[in-house]
Amino acid sequence: MSLGRTRAVALVGLTGHVVDVEAHLAASVPGLALVGLPDAALSEARDRVRAAVASTGLAWPQRKITINLSPASLPKAGAGFDLAIAVATLAGAGLCPAEVVTDVVHLGELGLDGRLRPVRGVLPAVAAAVSAGYRRVVVPAADLGEAQLVPGADVVGAASLAEVLAVHGAEVCVPDLVPVRRTEPETAKAGQGGDLADVVGQGLPRHALEVAAAGGHHLLMLGPPGTGKTMLAARLPGLLPDLDDHDAVEVTSVHSVAGTFRAADGLLRRPPFEDPHHTATPAAVIGGGSGLPRPGAASRAHRGVLFLDEAPEFSPRVLQTLRQPLEHGELVLHRAAGSARYPARFQLVMAANPCPCGNSVGMGLTCTCSSIERRRYFSRLSGPLLDRVDLQIDVLPVTRVERLAGPGEPTAAVAERVAQARARAQHRLAGTGWRTNAEVSGRWLRAHAPRDAATAMRGLEVAIDRGELSLRGADRVLRIAWTLADLAAVAQPGPDQVGEALVLRGNR
Repeated sequence: MSLGRTRAVALVGLTGHVVDVEAHLAASVPGLALVGLPDAALSEARDRVRAAVASTGLAWPQRKITINLSPASLPKAGAGFDLAIAVATLAGAGLCPAEVVTDVVHLGELGLDGRLRPVRGVLPAVAAAVSAGYRRVVVPAADLGEAQLVPGADVVGAASLAEVLAVHGAEVCVPDLVPVRRTEPETAKAGQGGDLADVVGQGLPRHALEVAAAGGHHLLMLGPPGTGKTMLAARLPGLLPDLDDHDAVEVTSVHSVAGTFRAADGLLRRPPFEDPHHTATPAAVIGGGSGLPRPGAASRAHRGVLFLDEAPEFSPRVLQTLRQPLEHGELVLHRAAGSARYPARFQLVMAANPCPCGNSVGMGLTCTCSSIERRRYFSRLSGPLLDRVDLQIDVLPVTRVERLAGPGEPTAAVAERVAQARARAQHRLAGTGWRTNAEVSGRWLRAHAPRDAATAMRGLEVAIDRGELSLRGADRVLRIAWTLADLAAVAQPGPDQVGEALVLRGNR
């Protein structure tokens, strides 16, 4: 009897758990058993590992081999355990120094020819290993750049199983194999997305976009086709500041698990932009899949913008499942195999036509929709969802005066004001755990009411008494008012800011 042991990492959502991979070799009928809650892809490692060892030129141990993945109660998924299983087995057979590999973390999928193939989620996996005290990590050569983004990690990239064994001091011939390259994924949409000066006219929507960027508020734009709603939404990420180190690592980890991250680009420093089509399923937007769920567009938009164009055309199931991340900033996905948590603190931007034909604007003389069709169309955006959207504005056709007025302010000028407003908010909210006005609780808002509250809040109180605002909606108006105060560089919101916030909220 002999025993080999090494380490791997199991990802549940973005949380990595270091797993002990133990290989027990006993003198019995030859075979390989894999225990410890493996999924289907991991269970198939028996055949991949056996073929990879044979292709390396080593004899497969003709013994009863039991592979234990501990803790056994933790669900484990994917082919990223292949390398650890092979190393632990060969260490137990005496073909690899057992004492050398015990505290080394091995990540990677094995091909039948012995080459190492890249896997998803290397960045959060290596970060979890370093956090648990295991600094030495072996990854496929294609994942080396991504793994080296983790501070404090001693990373080794290898092209094949033989190369890994040679690094650990085993006597093995290392073949000259071409490393497997990672297929370049479609990267997250980020950056400027065009300049705000390209938008002709639309003074109120441009101002609402600036307020949304300064306070982290959600935004609904309602108007006929061709008025610039999509152009405005695409330019919102350009107004947002760069991600700090913590957010950059978190956002990059999400895209690493989702398979949309390119290590050559380094950490994602710009806020991502996701715009799923209205035919997208709940699993595509929220996340899902067989076994442990994968992140969807909502999580990939973390610390960025999630844009739903033609929002009423989305499935009601998709729209209603957005209510949880809008409130809590994270998604908890429960499946039979377990649950996974993904961060999802994004800015929701929705664009919608006023009716199915889109012409119900002004007097609506060209609209061909009946009143029932118009009511049914917009009612797809439920009241509870709209109550969570801070800014709700109309985007009307551009007038001749606006067309002749020339270009508006460029993105850089507006982004500078947004950065200054955010700096004022962060200074005021220091020590609270909040960074933008959109995150502030109602309790804080009531405790920090304007000094002249009776005058400043008069319009808000009237809207509540008339039933035009819920208490949650009133809190959101106050959050907008604080953002307007930050943009105006005043200490507290006054009647002007509260009144303007009511207009931006859609209460005219």
